[in-house]
Amino acid sequence: MDIAIGIDIGGTNTVFGIVDKTGKIYAEGIIKTKGYSVNNYIELLSSEIKKLLDTLKVNYTLTGIGIGAPNGNFYKGTIDEAPNLEWKGTIHLADIIQKQFAVPAWLTNDANAAALGEMIYGGAQNMKDFLFITLGTGLGSGIVSNGKLIYGHDGFAGELGHTIVVENGRRCGCGRNGCLETYASATGIKRTAEELLKKDVSHSVLQQYSKEKLDSKLIYEAAKKGDNLALECFDFTVDILGKALANAVAYTNPEAIFIFGGLAMAEDLLLKPLKIKMEENLLYIYKNKIKILPSQLKNGEVAILGASALVWSEK
Repeated sequence: MDIAIGIDIGGTNTVFGIVDKTGKIYAEGIIKTKGYSVNNYIELLSSEIKKLLDTLKVNYTLTGIGIGAPNGNFYKGTIDEAPNLEWKGTIHLADIIQKQFAVPAWLTNDANAAALGEMIYGGAQNMKDFLFITLGTGLGSGIVSNGKLIYGHDGFAGELGHTIVVENGRRCGCGRNGCLETYASATGIKRTAEELLKKDVSHSVLQQYSKEKLDSKLIYEAAKKGDNLALECFDFTVDILGKALANAVAYTNPEAIFIFGGLAMAEDLLLKPLKIKMEENLLYIYKNKIKILPSQLKNGEVAILGASALVWSEK
C-alpha cells in the first residue's frame, strides 16, 4: 500500500498523519510547535512520525512527505520569516525532512495545501480551475489553474486575503491597512461587531459579551436568532467578500470557489448571499457560470489531508 505523511505546522501545534491515496487517515499525532529550537523540533517530529509508522499493521511503501507551513515556499522547500513561528530567518525544512526519511518531501503554505486537498480528495476532484478560500483567523487562499496550483514567480502567489479592499482601512497583521482578511474572516467579523457596538448599543444580545469573549461563533448564533446587529455584521462581510471574489474571478476564471472554515457553515447567512453579491459584481461574461461551494474536506482533517495531497499531486 502506498502512503504519504502529511504534516501541518501551526504557530502553537503541529499535526501529522498517515494517509493513503483515497484520503483515508490511518493514524495521526500532534506535538507542540513552540518551545523548541529548529533542530530539537525536527528531532522530536521525526521521532513521533516514526513511532506512528510503527503502529501500521499493513505492508506499506512511504511515497513521500508533504508539509503545510506559514510562509511556506514551494520552490525552495523553505519557511521564510514566518511571523507566528519562533524560528527566524529561512528554514530549509523540506531538505531536512527528506534526509530524515530518505523519501521526497514537499512544502507549501497551509492554504495552498488545503486547495490541493480539495483537488485530490474533495469536491474539486474533477475540476481543473478553482479557488479555495479559508475563512479562519485570517483569510487564506489557493488558486488552481489548468490542474496546477499557482505559485507565481517566487512561490508566494495566491494571497487574496492581502488584497486591499478599503483604502486606509483596518490595520492588518501584515503591516498594511485595508486588507481583505481584516474584514472577511473570523477576526474580521468580530472587528465589525465591535465597531457596530460602539455606534449602536441598543437591543443587541452581543452587548452582554466582553471584547475577550466575543467571537464569530457568538455573532453567528445571534444572527440565526434574528439579532439585527449580528445580521448587519454578516451583510457587511458578504458585501466586501462578494466584490473581492468578483474581482478574483476576473483574474482566474474558475469553475468554482470553495469556502472552508467555521464561517462557511453559515450557508443561509454567508454562502447564499455571497453568491448573489458576487453575481451582482461580475463582468457579464462570467455571470451564472461560477459556483460557490462549501469545502468537502472535514474540518478536523483538512490540515493533514492538505499536506499529504502535496505528495500525490507531485507524483
